[in-house]
Amino acid sequence: MLKFFCPAAALLLFILAACKPTSQEEKTLNQLSADIEAELTETEGTFAVAFKNLQGQEEELLINAKENFHAASTMKTPVLLEVYKQAEAGKFSLDDSLTVKNEFKSIVDSSLYSLNPDDDSYNLLYEQIGEQQSIGDLTYNMIIASSNLATNIVIELVGADNTTQSMRELGADDIQVLRGVEDTKAYRQGLSNTTTAYDLMVMFEAIAKGEAVSQEASEEMIDILLDQKFNKMIPAKLPEDVKVAHKTGWITGVHHDSGIVFLPDGRKYVLVLLSKELSDEEAGVETLATVSKMIYDYVQEK
Repeated sequence: MLKFFCPAAALLLFILAACKPTSQEEKTLNQLSADIEAELTETEGTFAVAFKNLQGQEEELLINAKENFHAASTMKTPVLLEVYKQAEAGKFSLDDSLTVKNEFKSIVDSSLYSLNPDDDSYNLLYEQIGEQQSIGDLTYNMIIASSNLATNIVIELVGADNTTQSMRELGADDIQVLRGVEDTKAYRQGLSNTTTAYDLMVMFEAIAKGEAVSQEASEEMIDILLDQKFNKMIPAKLPEDVKVAHKTGWITGVHHDSGIVFLPDGRKYVLVLLSKELSDEEAGVETLATVSKMIYDYVQEK
């Protein structure tokens, strides 16, 4: 068989070779990003994704990661961190007690407001109003059961401003923890807790690496986050032997999840999934659970 040499074809092959990514991993990560964006377009809403693989080169995938979202209950993890920071500084012990109450001051004018137990995902605490609860127990229920009442009691202790400042010190430049939950006057004036996927990623990365407050504090925070009771997004489609230390958040049209995924072989990664303007909330949750599985599959194949 005769073979012919074509200079034009050779030039084309040379150009294609020169343009080929030097890293196969980078190409795969780019494809994952494209696949995720395609998945997100199937559901009406606005989404953000922040993924950081904490192994090897610590590759990162960011989609809409600097977009501001209503934080919903994801703001409770920064409060958790602030509790441990102040406890380690000696301001109080997690064994110290606080009085359970349902009366709080609006950040607008210091007028008093109360929470409705019917709107709280953990209403057992309302049966203990007037009694004592340890700071540790209040903080635990703030995270694992997303107790709004516990959150307001705890955030009154540590301070919203202090919580935001601690986020700045970690390198989370946009997250805003302004107030407790259900401050209607503040909400009507547009004063709400906000976050970005990037900032939550920065915070969870610090916790995962043992750099949030201290190694011991980080490990204790992870232990709490591992007990999360709401598991419809990041863990939903993952194998049972995969552990997720995470915090969810939701209000009307908004569903979030954020945390650290621990694989059985010791690898781990940070994942943040945010959404807003959801016309079909169940579809939005299902989509984000699918994105979580896509990222898990990608990490598993590496």
